[in-house]
Amino acid sequence: MKIIGLTGSIAAGKSTVAGWVRDLGIAIHDADAAVHELLGPDGAAVADILAVFGDDIGSVATGIDRQALGNLVFANPARRKQLEAILHPMVRQHRDAFIHRHKAAHAAVIALDVPLLFETGGEAVCDYVIVVHASVKTIIERALSRTGMSAAKLEAILDSQMPVAEKKQRADLLLDTDLHPDATRQDLIKWLSAIGVPMVGAGKS
Repeated sequence: MKIIGLTGSIAAGKSTVAGWVRDLGIAIHDADAAVHELLGPDGAAVADILAVFGDDIGSVATGIDRQALGNLVFANPARRKQLEAILHPMVRQHRDAFIHRHKAAHAAVIALDVPLLFETGGEAVCDYVIVVHASVKTIIERALSRTGMSAAKLEAILDSQMPVAEKKQRADLLLDTDLHPDATRQDLIKWLSAIGVPMVGAGKS
């Protein structure tokens, strides 16, 4: 079974690419979705996070207020490390269960959508890595259009991520989302075909 890692900086267009991967019939593990589940009502990480960060950011019944938690950690590296120490092992466990299920089902290929793939060492379980990228101007415009995002928060998030130049050097495929979406999607399909990945609907635009 081939395992393809999918990563990129915030607002680089990774979610769009992940959607294409799903549409091509490839099962994909979404690390952000796993975090949402862990932080949601009765989520496995909620009690531990409340114990470290306080009861004013949520409850076991309602889950964690992600925006309030983000405001606490993104500008504070020490607090961010505390959060990562709780979440990263749980996300890895979630990911490993996904890999095990699909390996047992004899899947030909799966993908792992992980914003911090390199930062967490997740590339070690991947056979290939796709890095999605865009210009700084595009990333800033996309990110600042999101609810709850500010220039200061965006800067803190980008500072917490590996520089794009380093990610690009470690990629097996670079996908530029400043191009027309059809062109970027075709680049993806051509590459997947070249490494022998079976796909559905690859001819659709």
